[in-house]
Amino acid sequence: MKLFRNAMLVFLFLSGGAWCIQGDPVAGQKKSAVCVACHEADGNSVNPIWPKIAGQHANYFFAQLVEMRKGDAGLRQGPLMYPIIQNMTDQDFMDLAAFYATQPMSSGDAESTSVALGERIYRGGNANSGVSACAACHGPDGMGNEAAKFPRVAGQHAEYLTIQLQKFAAGIRKNSPNQMMHAIAKRMTEEEIKAVSQYMSGLDFPSKTESP
Repeated sequence: MKLFRNAMLVFLFLSGGAWCIQGDPVAGQKKSAVCVACHEADGNSVNPIWPKIAGQHANYFFAQLVEMRKGDAGLRQGPLMYPIIQNMTDQDFMDLAAFYATQPMSSGDAESTSVALGERIYRGGNANSGVSACAACHGPDGMGNEAAKFPRVAGQHAEYLTIQLQKFAAGIRKNSPNQMMHAIAKRMTEEEIKAVSQYMSGLDFPSKTESP
């Protein structure tokens, strides 16, 4: 999607609440100057340990910033992010979320040696160890579920995805509904985590072939 013209408001209803966030993508683009050093101007970071935020669902993106702004009291720690966002307002977060949601995420690449195992875990899970299929929440195409605040994973850096799954498994990151990701990730082997991360990074999705 291209940047919405002339300060159009983006309305996104957050799951579990009766209120909505209102973000201005034009204002968000101006405020994104502090994000460029790590995430690039369009939100497609080149460092594989920093996430691509282009094309991420705005309500999910907003929720992550809110948690990281809490610092040590938050359910998701962001020691690099905290000094940057600690004095930002909710409106700043909404505007940034609206802007980055309009930016197309760049394609990812999967290591061919990991695709088979990664696809099995992503689409079918592991019944023997109680690992649920990733596709159940993130969708068959990896585009997530905006209403449920399940993030888009297709095209994301594999290394970043691996780090996040490891954090969920270790209980370091705690901001998934009912600790769902912790329960799943702690049952995964290191091989499964790395393989499914590679697979998600290489998932095809509409913006690879279609012009929004």
